[in-house]
Amino acid sequence: MTRPETDALWEAVIGGDEDAATDIVMAMLDDGKDPEDLLMDVIAPLQARVGHEWAAARITVAQEHSATAVDERVIGAVANHPAVRRRRAAVRRPGRVAVTCIDGEWHALPARLVAEVLRLRGWRVDYLGAQVPIPHLISHLHRTGPDVVALSSSIAVRLPAAHATITACQATGTPVLVGGGAFGPDGRYAALLGADAWAPDARAAADRLAAGPLPRPSSTHRIGDDLPHLADQAYTHVTRNAPRLIRHVLGGLRSRCPEMARHTGEQQDRTAEAVSHLVEFFGAALYLDDPELFTGFTTWTITILAARDVPTQSLMPALDLLAEQVADYPRAVALLSRARAAVRERLPDDDPHRGRDEEAEGPGPANPA
Repeated sequence: MTRPETDALWEAVIGGDEDAATDIVMAMLDDGKDPEDLLMDVIAPLQARVGHEWAAARITVAQEHSATAVDERVIGAVANHPAVRRRRAAVRRPGRVAVTCIDGEWHALPARLVAEVLRLRGWRVDYLGAQVPIPHLISHLHRTGPDVVALSSSIAVRLPAAHATITACQATGTPVLVGGGAFGPDGRYAALLGADAWAPDARAAADRLAAGPLPRPSSTHRIGDDLPHLADQAYTHVTRNAPRLIRHVLGGLRSRCPEMARHTGEQQDRTAEAVSHLVEFFGAALYLDDPELFTGFTTWTITILAARDVPTQSLMPALDLLAEQVADYPRAVALLSRARAAVRERLPDDDPHRGRDEEAEGPGPANPA
């Protein structure tokens, strides 16, 4: 794809111009562009760029949603191009696969890419889309009997639901292939949660299935058998009390960070949103017993807040306030301690908490900016 084509497609997608975007990719297919290459080397990177632009606050949430919707409709247009349909009809069918997102996962475009690449490879695909409740998915598996389930999740806070979904699918005798950003860039959480295989993208998923069938699950087991650390009840405490924890942190921030009274309404909304996500990722990290998941999120949050012109002075006090509520759970306390150390080293130079070891100094309210 030439640079002018790339620029034109980006402008069409980010501008919400479905017709222009469709015309560009249809012309590429008319000129002989391989449809799988078009999906994976053009549309997938373009969607990734949409996410990067949102993270950098160069586009709004509404623009991100609009661009994603255009990309989804463009993928549908590619799937119905006459040359693509002829190609699918000529390929041997290796089997049937159900492609779905876990319950609570709204980011469906990665799963849609998997579905279309598998269709190009000849698979009969049942694409179920976003946010599929487990009972409905299991009912579908019993009714259709696919050879494999391809399960997509983009955000790590959905991994407890992914674990339940994997286990439920395997209980029907159906192997599970997982993918998406939630499972880590190296798929580190796939094996931990009992998945039968992992793939980093749609092309890799198709290659893995082409290499041979996944083994049928031989037995069922309880979710707790996979993650014995859950016996300490730290995860249960955080998830059951999440609304109260969020209220405690936000209420405490108002007294410990009086400068928040000078924040704009949007800055206060962003802070509240960050605290809510902080508690969600805290719970996910406890579920997986992976401190890196939480430290990665908290340090990423610094970048996100800075891009949106939201002061970061409330982040360290928020972690302190959260620690007060989990003092009876050593694993949770240790996880927060690691996150605080990582955050201190990455705060802006003008943040009063940068490089300061609050634990060594003892408890107390954070200094205002």
